[in-house]
Amino acid sequence: MDSKQFVAGLVEEMQRLFADLGEMETLESESGGQMEIITLLKLAMTSELEASELAAHWLPTTPEHDAKLTLAQQVGDEMRHYHLIGLRLEELGEDLSDFDALAEGYTPLYQYQRSLTTTVERIAGGPFASEAIAEVRNQQFIDYCESLGDSETARLYREVIQPEEVHHHKMGREVLEKHATTPELQQLAGEAMRNTLAIADELRTLFEKTTGLPALPVS
Repeated sequence: MDSKQFVAGLVEEMQRLFADLGEMETLESESGGQMEIITLLKLAMTSELEASELAAHWLPTTPEHDAKLTLAQQVGDEMRHYHLIGLRLEELGEDLSDFDALAEGYTPLYQYQRSLTTTVERIAGGPFASEAIAEVRNQQFIDYCESLGDSETARLYREVIQPEEVHHHKMGREVLEKHATTPELQQLAGEAMRNTLAIADELRTLFEKTTGLPALPVS
């Protein structure tokens, strides 16, 4: 299959899954129902830190220049998001002097994605799929913040964080279109994307409900 057709098919597959999400389903799943803005922002800091560390971990062993560029940009952007979210929490009165975003350890999704070894797997699971999930989650968070009258947090996400996450996904899509050119590579990319969707906290319940398959256990 032509690589662009293949990647377009992956996008359609994700969009079908996302279309079944409730208005706040990703936020509720990710937070375990703790729908306070402070809690959601702290969870976002964990996600941003993990995304940055993961891209940095992959960078030295990813040979393709365009993939390196995608990962390098993600490292910087995600850490800047982490910093901006921290500043917003402090504006909301939170003392972050003792806050550790990784106090409970790395998430199952990070552990899975860290094990990926090929460029197409890394890009499919990371910038391509994870940032597509982030786009959906961020839009739900923007809407939620606006519904509660927190226009400043909504503005931070709408004007800064969301556009950059969308750009990461676009860059990931372009890398896959260039490099996922054989049936073997396309199989690896497809599996990495689907495993990411199955493991992600925001989508685990929906994945089980939609596919009839249990979410993947990750040690």
